[in-house]
Amino acid sequence: MSVKKALVLITFILFSFSAFANTPRSTGKYKSWESFTAETDKGKICFAQTVPTKRAPSSIQRERSKLFVTFRPSENIKDEVSLTSGHEYKSSTVTASSGKKRFSFFSQKNFAWLLDDQEERNFIKLMKRATNVIVKARTSNGAETTDHYSMMGFTKAYNTAKKTCS
Repeated sequence: MSVKKALVLITFILFSFSAFANTPRSTGKYKSWESFTAETDKGKICFAQTVPTKRAPSSIQRERSKLFVTFRPSENIKDEVSLTSGHEYKSSTVTASSGKKRFSFFSQKNFAWLLDDQEERNFIKLMKRATNVIVKARTSNGAETTDHYSMMGFTKAYNTAKKTCS
């Protein structure tokens, strides 16, 4: 993922629920996942998102965790996987796994992304087949956090977001 792509996504996430001229509108709720669309000054954005079914440890105070797959056709961006665990990350300490498959994310402040388009495609394939994905990360202070995400409904939410932005 290029630095430009990362900066665009950071801008999108930071302003996604407050600065859109048109607040994100749900285009469907599918079990644990939901798809959204919104209009920005750069065009239409569509995304599928979920929140964890379980977070640990409870002793660490943090914002909401979310896992996203985003489409921004006007910027020729599709299948962009990102997440936030609700805290600032210690540099390069974010992993997602399901079964024996494990993916490393690069992080910047409180968001993390997969390294490139191929990793994103492979992770999306995994999400379509998996029941759960576990995200482990370290806070900027070094404490480990773990978020469990259900993949139930992912394929429908993903397909809805993709179709809405096609």
